[in-house]
Amino acid sequence: MSILVPPPLRSGDTIAIVPTARAITVAELQDGIALVESWGLKVKLGAGIGRKHFQQAGTAEERTADLQAALNDPTVRAIWCARGGYGTVHLLDHLDLGVLRQDPKWIVGFSDVTVLHNALHNLGVASLHAQMPFNIGAKTGESRESLRRALFGEEIRVASDEWRVASSAGHSLATRHSPLVTQREGTCIGELVGGNLSLLYALRGTPYDIDPTGKILFIEDLDELLYHVDRMVQNLRLAGWFKGLAGLIVGGMSDMRDKNPDDPFGKSAERIIADALGDTNYPVCYGFPAGHIDDNRALALGAKVKLSVAPEGASIAYVDRNGA
Repeated sequence: MSILVPPPLRSGDTIAIVPTARAITVAELQDGIALVESWGLKVKLGAGIGRKHFQQAGTAEERTADLQAALNDPTVRAIWCARGGYGTVHLLDHLDLGVLRQDPKWIVGFSDVTVLHNALHNLGVASLHAQMPFNIGAKTGESRESLRRALFGEEIRVASDEWRVASSAGHSLATRHSPLVTQREGTCIGELVGGNLSLLYALRGTPYDIDPTGKILFIEDLDELLYHVDRMVQNLRLAGWFKGLAGLIVGGMSDMRDKNPDDPFGKSAERIIADALGDTNYPVCYGFPAGHIDDNRALALGAKVKLSVAPEGASIAYVDRNGA
């Protein structure tokens, strides 16, 4: 199935901000609203903004209706999930995402929004793994600019202090070599898939599971016990996920910890992943600038990318803006 890539936004287009999970107030969205308005976009707030049902922005039925309204609205050209947390999984059974095959529009978010990224990948529609409006003011300028460029279909040029990449073919992202584990050098091309490790693990064996064979897998996570990370990674290993990849990108594995610091698990999250790869030989990088980190760059999931890992660092370049 060819991947549909939503068309670029233009000045004057409308972006809907919809809470699919945790509750959020208008005040908490001000930085995000101001940002996209500075880009020339109009903002439409979902009905769930300011609504609270225990931890979440309404019941599952209410949140589903909010997102479906934005999906069905032809004036809305992108949907920005307001924040993560937990609860987007409740919407999957009742959404009609198929409307995006007729009218593709970007769905933007990360973390808990991984469940939508999985569903959209299986549907054949690209989506943006990127910073949400909540707390966006605390993120790097590069993080915000990468989102703007991705939404507007512009080339991205990103550099770290030691590694500069520029791609005339499309978006490009770069990171320095991670000191945590040895990266595997090389170059590969494939569709970019993945997201939050915990959500990828939680969707295993469901209709929203993905098949990463032949693709470049991206994973990141936050605030997990290290033995929980190992449990999730071992699940993917036993399922054969790591055997058939074209390449692997590990983003932020942030705030990982031991249950009892006096009785440590003995491995970092990155070492857990590296050891699970066994004798595979595709390119692998760690510490990529995406995930629950200040420098959370936008990634177009479903797009075809070229991953290059060298001693100086790693980069991805979007080699086919149409995803096919």
